[in-house]
Amino acid sequence: MDTGDLAQRVMAGERRALARAITLVESARADHRADAAALVGEVAKAGRQALRIGLSGTPGVGKSTFIEAFGLFLVERGLKVAVLAVDPSSARSGGSILGDKTRMERLSRNPSAFIRPSPSQTQLGGVARRSREAVALCEGAGFDVVLVETVGVGQSETMVAEMVDLFLLLLAPAGGDELQGVKRGIMEIADILLVNKADGALLDVARRTCADYSGALRLLRKRAQDPEGFPKALMVSAVEGAGLEQAWAEMETLSGWRRDHGLWEATRAEQARHWFEEEVRHGLLRRLTENTSLAEKMAALREAVTTGQRTPAEAAEEVLSGFDRGE
Repeated sequence: MDTGDLAQRVMAGERRALARAITLVESARADHRADAAALVGEVAKAGRQALRIGLSGTPGVGKSTFIEAFGLFLVERGLKVAVLAVDPSSARSGGSILGDKTRMERLSRNPSAFIRPSPSQTQLGGVARRSREAVALCEGAGFDVVLVETVGVGQSETMVAEMVDLFLLLLAPAGGDELQGVKRGIMEIADILLVNKADGALLDVARRTCADYSGALRLLRKRAQDPEGFPKALMVSAVEGAGLEQAWAEMETLSGWRRDHGLWEATRAEQARHWFEEEVRHGLLRRLTENTSLAEKMAALREAVTTGQRTPAEAAEEVLSGFDRGE
């Protein structure tokens, strides 16, 4: 594959080339991984940056509806928007529905928008393993805003914070024990909480819910990357479009403050270090499983663990100690 030519086409804004490039970086084949690394490196030389926004929320909260309304709001203001939507994969078949593009019908038809659904596969944390590289490709293609929609399973959706500039948490009014449901961990990494469906009969409930979250946020420890008043809770209605302008203004305020105070580049540098270490971990695990003698030893120990002859901890330690000795 001529990665140089593909990189040039991606940077020229060719949508088909961008789709092909993302398919390449999502491939697990060893030869594709080498091409993907070269491609991403070539695109990165352009030095283009977009505002990366992560979005999470429990199923049914209206993530796809919000993204479509928010995406249309942004393109109407002359911005180019890319959406990377991650769908959960079946643990049994490995398949995903990948229906986000269908749910965002109006946005998907807009020439200033690009929507790419991807399977989560076995990746935990709410995002696909190669989402970070897909974000970099969208930046190189000239998009101004890249939205990363996570799987939406609730409490483990923290990995997306390692690849975005802003993290939004979408919440529903009258959702039961939401403060318990979303847990402190994900609230601590959220920059803005958006109470969706603030319209019609749910408007008053949404106001109370927003007030509750505002109070809860004041109990969290102050973060160095936030100006006064952040993180904050806001109300939006994806159906009516209410609150989108205020939400976008707050996002611009927060991202601008972080740029002015040197936190934008510092955060991205820290994220790059994080993903370097992740690549090393995955690479070591892959080499471990590709080693024939170790693979045979692991198969024997796996059987011993299955039959109860060895504990999982003992068997794992034997494999790792053998790896240390180069066996």
